[in-house]
Amino acid sequence: MEQSFIEQTFLPDFSLWDRMKEKSVPLSFEIEVTARCNNNCRHCYINLPAQDATAKAQELSLSAIIDIAEQAVSLGALWCLLTGGEPLLREDFFDLYLALKKRGLLISVFTNACLIQEEHVRFFHRYPPRDLEVTVYGVTEATYNRVTQTHSFPAFLRGLNLLLDGGQKVRLKAMALRSNVDELPAIANFCRERTKDYFRFDPLLHLRFDRDPIKNEGIRLERLTAEEIVAIERADEERADALQKNCHKLIGPQFSHLNCRHLFHCGAGIGNFSVSYDGHFRLCSALWHPDCIYDLRRGNLAEAWFQFIPQVRAMESDDSHFLETCHTCKLVNLCLWCPAHSYLETGRMDSGCKYFCEVAHARVRAIQPPSWSKDQVHL
Repeated sequence: MEQSFIEQTFLPDFSLWDRMKEKSVPLSFEIEVTARCNNNCRHCYINLPAQDATAKAQELSLSAIIDIAEQAVSLGALWCLLTGGEPLLREDFFDLYLALKKRGLLISVFTNACLIQEEHVRFFHRYPPRDLEVTVYGVTEATYNRVTQTHSFPAFLRGLNLLLDGGQKVRLKAMALRSNVDELPAIANFCRERTKDYFRFDPLLHLRFDRDPIKNEGIRLERLTAEEIVAIERADEERADALQKNCHKLIGPQFSHLNCRHLFHCGAGIGNFSVSYDGHFRLCSALWHPDCIYDLRRGNLAEAWFQFIPQVRAMESDDSHFLETCHTCKLVNLCLWCPAHSYLETGRMDSGCKYFCEVAHARVRAIQPPSWSKDQVHL
């Protein structure tokens, strides 16, 4: 009798990745299935009210999402992230998730866990996601509710515990905010006690996709200073060790772009793309410049991938100050400058971002790479 074998391997070691390096294939994509959220976090860049009828009416229908997913799979996609807003606000979430699962996609879900019920746990047990990622805004009721501007802490704890007790693989993350900075060590302990393989926190807050000036001011007020961010990172032994160990990979002349004027040197639109809740294709979730958005309701994914992306990635700057400073700076991996963040901060894709720049230089001073002097970076 002929026998067949199935080999088990980890995704990062999957040999397919090597074969796909030279091909233009959208291996992964994310869909913001809604812009609505049951929380109203102070720092959030996309959180329309849960009952916002206009936002709900603009959401892609189930059939439209399935159509986009089928187009993506036909181009080679393997993985899909469902995000928002809060994805579980979709009344058709189970149907949506299952439809994508049936198309052969590995599915990840970003959620705040507040809406998790036992039926979700049973569903995820039967149809396992690649992973579930939950944000922890605080580990006391006062802090959590202050950040989310709700009274949802009990719902968060209940939902998270349901997932963990149900055996779900949950990844936890946190944001470092003015409203929870005093609780960050406790948040880190809380997360690491509950997940063995993964925990991350992000201290860099980005402005809103809709550029709402009032809410953007609220985000700025939640930002920590560069010195505070570095102090938090140095106090977290795991993060500090990783930053010190990998500083040679993050800082160097290879990240300077001395001989070109191109805006895009990141991975946006290379192997992945993002779709907004109302059907707008972008190279990455943060890229909202009007010249970098393609309406999938009036076109198709193949055209967006093969024709629109090359047009965007070919964009150049003619701003001499930008080209002589940020464009050639060796610290781009420490400030995370990119055209998308530049646009959200300044309204231009070729402008420096003072806040992120300050953070980068504070990190350099903390890392103190050997043989580096101030004249080697743009201070």
